[in-house]
Amino acid sequence: MSDNNDAEKTESATPRKREKAREEGNVAKSREIPTVLILLGSLITLTLAGSWMFWNLTDFMHSIFLGVGTADIRVETVNTLLQIVIKKVVLILLPLLSVLIIAGIAGNLFQVGFMWSGKTLKPKLSKLNPISGIKKLFSLKSLVELFKSILKLIIVGGVAYLAIKSEIGNFPGLVQFSVIELITFIGKVAFKITLYTCLVLIILAALDYFYQRWQYEKDLKMTKQEVKDEYKMREGDPKVKARIKSVQREMAQKRMMEAVPEATVIITNPTHLAIAIKFQIDMPAPMMVAKGAGFLAKQIKEIAQKHSIPVIEQKTLARIIYKTVEINEYIPEDLYKAVAEILAYVYRLKGLLKK
Repeated sequence: MSDNNDAEKTESATPRKREKAREEGNVAKSREIPTVLILLGSLITLTLAGSWMFWNLTDFMHSIFLGVGTADIRVETVNTLLQIVIKKVVLILLPLLSVLIIAGIAGNLFQVGFMWSGKTLKPKLSKLNPISGIKKLFSLKSLVELFKSILKLIIVGGVAYLAIKSEIGNFPGLVQFSVIELITFIGKVAFKITLYTCLVLIILAALDYFYQRWQYEKDLKMTKQEVKDEYKMREGDPKVKARIKSVQREMAQKRMMEAVPEATVIITNPTHLAIAIKFQIDMPAPMMVAKGAGFLAKQIKEIAQKHSIPVIEQKTLARIIYKTVEINEYIPEDLYKAVAEILAYVYRLKGLLKK
């Protein structure tokens, strides 16, 4: 039963998997948001600058058609004329083209931020597999996309129909309109259809964005075993790490024991703790060079006995130093007096031994 649970993707994706997915270009992104922004940007641009674009384009075409009968048609003049036409048309359409580009880029930056991944452009032989292609074609994701497309088509088509239906009563009178009035009427209806379509697509885009986020998180989920394997790859095998720490601890203890013979005095608990203190005239303060509890304390005392280092019992001081001072650290100022009394006693003791 536990094996089955481990095989289920129940765990949230780790930061490493999210980073790897982003590097491969796999991000949560809705195609509806750039579409809505492009459509909305086009609507705003045409509303603000549509008249300017229309009349400039009309005047330009009028000037070209006026000069058609007297134009000198040669290869050189045709090339020059094409360049003039292209430049003029691009200049007129530049506000709209700029908005389209900015809206398309902004729609993607809003969702995924700035991202560049060349991996999505690399050819993959797996993409040429017809069986995989058929599976994707009839997958749940493809069916959802088909349903979304049909729903969008129905809603947008319905909105367009309702907008046109409200203007059907004006159709018989169109025969009396001038060309400019007819174009104005068509623009008015087109604006209404586009506006209502934008409002509907904004709602659809928001729903699709949250759906894509949910689907993305679902696809990124990991099994418990995958999380464990990634942790091992990132942090290392816990057993190996434990072994490394054990070896490091043994080496540190060995170095500490090698410093015990240099100690001036050993302060004990008396049985559970042993603190090795070293002090020389050129040192700014006494230093703790070794400490231990239990078996280590016993070893420190044995080394001290072997090298004739005085062992002084001072329970309270031993506990305080053991808890607050690390190896090769100087004794703190608030303990100077207590340690100094012990050192003075040791020096007096050594002086009596010399006599």
